[in-house]
Amino acid sequence: MEKIIQTIANELNIKESQVEKTVALIDEGNTIPFIARYRKEVTGGLSDETLRDLGDRLSYLRNLEARKEEVKKSIESQGKLTDEIIKDLENAITLAEVEDIYRPYKQKKRTRATIAKERGLEPLATIIIEQKETKNLEELASQYINEEKEVNTVEEAISGALDIIAENISDEPNYRKQIKRICYRESVLETRATKPEEKSNYEMYYEFSENVNRIPSHRILAINRGEKEEYLKVKIEKPEDKIIDIIEKRVIKGQTQYTSYLKECILDSWKRLIEPSIEREIRSDLTEKAEEQAIKVFGKNAKQLLLGAPLKGLTVMGFDPAYRTGCKIAVIDETGKLLDTTTVYPTEPQNDVEGASKTLLLLIKKHKIDMIAIGNGTASRESEIFVSDLIKKADHTVHYAIVSEAGASVYSASKLATEEYPDINVSLRGAISIARRLQDPLAELVKIDPKAIGVGQYQHDVNQKRLEESLTGVVEDAVNKVGVDVNTATPSLLSYVSGLNATISKNIVKYRDENGKLTSRKDLLNVPKLGKVAFTQCAGFLRIYDGKNPLEVTAVHPESYEKAEMLLKQIGYKKEDILNKEKLSEIKVQLNSLNIPKTAKELDIGEMTLTDIIAELTKPGRDPREDMPKPILRNDVLKLEDLEEGMVLTGTVRNVIDFGAFVDIGVKHDGLVHISEMSESFVKNPSDIVSVGDIVKVKVIGIDKERQKVKLSMKI
Repeated sequence: MEKIIQTIANELNIKESQVEKTVALIDEGNTIPFIARYRKEVTGGLSDETLRDLGDRLSYLRNLEARKEEVKKSIESQGKLTDEIIKDLENAITLAEVEDIYRPYKQKKRTRATIAKERGLEPLATIIIEQKETKNLEELASQYINEEKEVNTVEEAISGALDIIAENISDEPNYRKQIKRICYRESVLETRATKPEEKSNYEMYYEFSENVNRIPSHRILAINRGEKEEYLKVKIEKPEDKIIDIIEKRVIKGQTQYTSYLKECILDSWKRLIEPSIEREIRSDLTEKAEEQAIKVFGKNAKQLLLGAPLKGLTVMGFDPAYRTGCKIAVIDETGKLLDTTTVYPTEPQNDVEGASKTLLLLIKKHKIDMIAIGNGTASRESEIFVSDLIKKADHTVHYAIVSEAGASVYSASKLATEEYPDINVSLRGAISIARRLQDPLAELVKIDPKAIGVGQYQHDVNQKRLEESLTGVVEDAVNKVGVDVNTATPSLLSYVSGLNATISKNIVKYRDENGKLTSRKDLLNVPKLGKVAFTQCAGFLRIYDGKNPLEVTAVHPESYEKAEMLLKQIGYKKEDILNKEKLSEIKVQLNSLNIPKTAKELDIGEMTLTDIIAELTKPGRDPREDMPKPILRNDVLKLEDLEEGMVLTGTVRNVIDFGAFVDIGVKHDGLVHISEMSESFVKNPSDIVSVGDIVKVKVIGIDKERQKVKLSMKI
C-alpha cells in the first residue's frame, strides 16, 4: 500500500500524507462530494476533480497489485518462479507489462510451437538456440524423426524446433518492452481510403499519415470510426529493420551453421507473432488514451452545462420545433409546474403562420409568458424566424432563447417521463423538458442519460461503462455543489446526492407525500433505509427552506451547527438573524473582518471549515450557479445570409473539443473557433480558454454557404 500511496502522490503532485488520509476516508465509505466539501482539513483541501482522479488511480493500482499476486502464484505453481521474475513483477507499472511477463507461462491454445513440443522437438530447439553443438544440424535433427509423432523428415524436425524458438522470442518480455518503446517512438500510423471515389466525413484521412507519438486523441477516434464504417484501412508502419537487427544481436552468437536458420526464425517470429500483437496493443493503447481524453472533455463540458445559470421566477413557453407533425408547445410557471399545452403548425407543409400566431399570442397573454425556449433541432431555424416575428405583436416584452434539445426525445419516451406526466402525449413532454432546461438546467438534465446531452466528442465510440462511471461522478459533483431542496426535488435529482441511491430517493419522496414537508434535516432519519451513515453523507447537501433551523438553507453540515452558532454568538447574533436582510448585511461585515486563524483556534475548528461556514452564513440559500453566464436572450433573428466576414458577434459556447469550440451565434449551425483562433498566444487545450455556457465575442472569418459552416475567431 505504501508503494501505491507514493505513486499516486507523485502522479498528482500532492503529499503522501494527503493520499494516505484520503484513501482511509474512501475505504471508510465516504463519497467524493462529501470528502471534497466536509473533510478539507483531512485532505488538505483537495478538489473534487483531484479526488476523483485519486480514486480512479487507487482502483487501478490495487487491481494491478492483485494481478501481480495472481501471476506470481500461477508461475510459482508451475515451479518456474525466479528472483528475476519477482523483481520484474515488482517493477511493472502497468497491467500490460504484467501480462507480458506472464505471457511465456500462460496456458496457450494449440499453436505451431505447442504441437512441436508435443512431438518432442524442444531439445532440438535448445541445441539450435544455444548454437554450441558442432555436429551437422541435419544429422542432429535426424535423431528426432518419429513417424508416430508425425515427424517424418529432417526438414519437419528443424521447422518444428524453429517454431518453438519463434514463439519463445515473441514471448520474451524484455524484447517486447524494447520493441514497444521503439514502435511508440518511431512508428507512423497510416490510413487509406477503401472507397476513394465516395464522399464521406473521413475524406481528410483518405491518404493520411502521422507519427504514433504525435497523433491527437480526436484524430484517433475519428480514424477508428472511419475504419469501423469501412471507409478507411489503417496500418502502423514500424521500423522493421531496426527491430529485427536488435533481436538478431541478442539471439545470434556469431557466424555458425545455425545463423541462417535463426535469421529466418527471427523474421518469422516478428512477422507472424510479434508484429500483429504489438500493432493490436498500440492501437488498443492509443484508443484507450483517446477515450480517456474524450471522457474528460465530455465530463468537463457536461459539468459546465449542468451548472448553467437558471432563469428563476419566469413563466416559460417551451417550443419544440417540427415540420409535418407540428410544433409542440408547453407552458410552465416559475416553479416548473405545467400550465398548458398545444400544437401549432407555422412550418412546412401547413405554413399556418396566422393560426399559430393567434393561438400563441393568446397563451402569452393568458399566462403572462416572459420567455420562449426554442429547441435547436429540426425546423429550429424556421421556428426562430416565426417566434421573432410573433413576440413583436405581444402586449408585453417577451424574449426567446435557443436551448439544446439533445436527449429531450430520449427523456420523453422514458419510464421517468411516463411517471411524471402519465396523461401527457409523448411528443408534448419534449416541449416541457425544453422549457424546464432554460428554467433550471440541472434539475432537468439529471433526468436524461448523460451520454445524450450532446456536449462531447465521440462519446458513443468510447468505453460505455467507463463513460457512465465518469459522468455519474460529474453529475454527482454538480448536484452536490448546488445543493438540493429536499421538499421539491424529484427522485432522479435526489439519487445523485452524496450517500443516497434510487431506493432511498424514492423513499424520501414517498415520506414527503405521506407526512408533508420535511421541516428539519433530522426528519431524514425517519425515512426508511436512510440510516446514520447515509445521513452523515447527504445532510449537508440537502436544503430545508421555511424549516425549523435557518442553518438548513445553507451547506453548513449538522456536525458544524454548534460551531456556526458559537461563531454568530461571538459577533452578537443568533442563527435566525441570517434570514433578516438588514441584519445579514451587518453579519457579512463582521464575519468578513474576522481573523481566521485566531477565530479557528478559539472555536477549535479547522481554518478551511471555518472559511466555508463564513461563506455560507454570509450568503444563506445562495445558488452558486448565479455566478455563471446567463443564456443570451434574443428578440430578433440572424440568418446565414446576414453574415459578413469581419462581423463581430456575441455568442454562447455550446461545446468544447480538443481542436476548438463550437459557438452559437444565432444562425442555424454553430460556428467553429479553431484552437489556432482562440488566442494570439499558443493554446494547448481549448478548455483552458473557454467553457460550455461562456458568453464570448467572436469575429466571422469564413462563411461556407453551401456546407452551412461558419469559421470564427476570438482574436478580435
